[in-house]
Amino acid sequence: MATTSLSLHEELNCSVCCEIFKDPIVLPCSHSFCRSCVQQYWEQKNFRECPLCRKRSCVEKPPQNLALRNVVESYLQKINDAEAAEKSEGRCSVHGEKLLLFCLEDEEPICLVCQTSKKHRNHQLCPLLNVHMRRTEELRVILNCTVCVKCDCNFQNQAQHTKKLIKEEFEKLHRFLRDEEEARLAALREEEEQKSQRMKEKIENISKHVSILSDRIRDTEEDMNNEDTKFLMSYKSTKQRAQCEVQDPKVLSGALIDVAKHLGSLSFRVWEKMLHNVTYTPVTLDPNTARSTLFLSDDLTFVRYTGIKHELPDNTERFDSCVCVLGSEGFTSGKHSWEVEVGNKTEWDVGVMKESISRKGKITLSPKNGFWVINSRNDDKYKTLKVTDVSLEKKPQKIRVQLDYDRGKVSFFNPTDMSHIYTFTDTFTEKLFPYFSPRLTDGRISGALKICPVKVSITVNKV
Repeated sequence: MATTSLSLHEELNCSVCCEIFKDPIVLPCSHSFCRSCVQQYWEQKNFRECPLCRKRSCVEKPPQNLALRNVVESYLQKINDAEAAEKSEGRCSVHGEKLLLFCLEDEEPICLVCQTSKKHRNHQLCPLLNVHMRRTEELRVILNCTVCVKCDCNFQNQAQHTKKLIKEEFEKLHRFLRDEEEARLAALREEEEQKSQRMKEKIENISKHVSILSDRIRDTEEDMNNEDTKFLMSYKSTKQRAQCEVQDPKVLSGALIDVAKHLGSLSFRVWEKMLHNVTYTPVTLDPNTARSTLFLSDDLTFVRYTGIKHELPDNTERFDSCVCVLGSEGFTSGKHSWEVEVGNKTEWDVGVMKESISRKGKITLSPKNGFWVINSRNDDKYKTLKVTDVSLEKKPQKIRVQLDYDRGKVSFFNPTDMSHIYTFTDTFTEKLFPYFSPRLTDGRISGALKICPVKVSITVNKV
């Protein structure tokens, strides 16, 4: 019987929403669906076809499937009756009376007749309803404590993981600074060695010249001490020998360490070089909003669907049904832009969403509901959540999102050639957050979405 009921339940499920038929209609191909499911499907496709067999339909308003509706109503009535019977008050298996009391010593519900029986005589009894309320409250307290412990554990794990990542990022910076320090000191040592060698060579040349001069002085003094005749005969050669150029022993140009080259604006030049080794992304993902089946990179710029549900707290900010994640920063004014690498993915959603949207349950993406998003599906059509599709000559590898909050515009471009894809125009009244959904592809795990880094440059204004 249970198997038959389960089979009937499956037969009465709409193949689009996978729930019991609501206001079922029948298409010319004989397939039946919920009326709202077909209407929504046709709005997305912009033409009428069967969601199951893809056969085109010329009927704008399909007729109601009365026979199926009656079967559904009858089935639901039986389900409700069965549930009501299960919830009806129990009766004593011995006396057939209603179970109104609870024996605290035997830990079982009893009837009024059991109260005077030998088994329960002189036992402490309480009204069944009071015990139910008290113990329900006890379980609620225990459950809340368990949830709090679980959240606290998750909080501690999250804090430890974040601490680890912060240390790793700073270690990269420390390593960069240590390498820079060593490079600067090596440059100083190299200059010191070069100029020390030049100074050594200069000293050797001066020493040789001093030695030559000393020899000449000694020879001249010896000639001066000779007899008059001999002195006069050698006077000419002695005079020539004594007349020699004496080099100025002044310090060579550039012999000193170029201190300004090593210390001048040192911090600025190191910081400027650091810019080429770090990346900046205008938007980072908020892991506290990500559905539990998504994987986010440690730097919060990359998201993909895994199909594996991770143990995460069901906090208010987190989506529990929609496969998406938000940016960590919202905007209430000004102009903002970011680029998302979609690669060869066939399914994705990118855009912005207003803050007040509920993150729980099924979500319908539309500007009316607070979503300004474009998406791609398997048919290579780019949808704007409105009636018309956007056809592009070239499949974009990246999508550039430009938000002009004050003018009420959200625009999408192909950043390769900055060709315009679509622009939403609306009036924004609350904070908007970047919205990303890697989605699925025919039930298979799809690729990832990656927020692209931007180039950072330094402009120095000389006064």
